[in-house]
Amino acid sequence: MTHEELIDRAARLFKVLGNSLRIHILFYLRKHGESPVSAIVGHLGVSQPVISKQLGILKKYDFVQKRKAGTFVYYSINDQDIVQIIDAMTEHLDHLDRLQ
Repeated sequence: MTHEELIDRAARLFKVLGNSLRIHILFYLRKHGESPVSAIVGHLGVSQPVISKQLGILKKYDFVQKRKAGTFVYYSINDQDIVQIIDAMTEHLDHLDRLQ
């Protein structure tokens, strides 16, 4: 992979993470593990179509995976590197809060 390709991929990653609802979803899945869409909707208080659209974007970029069981669709974090990014981001924000 060239340097330019690496930068382009990093920019796509940050673009996906640049949406607060997608970050909320990832934080939820980080804390609760595999969850049905209805649980994510209930926790975040956002309509099911909006959550499903954001989950579709996260799935497109392999951040999450889905599993169907009957009429339910369950999502979980697919990429453990994303967990490390979430943890690093949380630690960084906590550090910034302590500086203020």
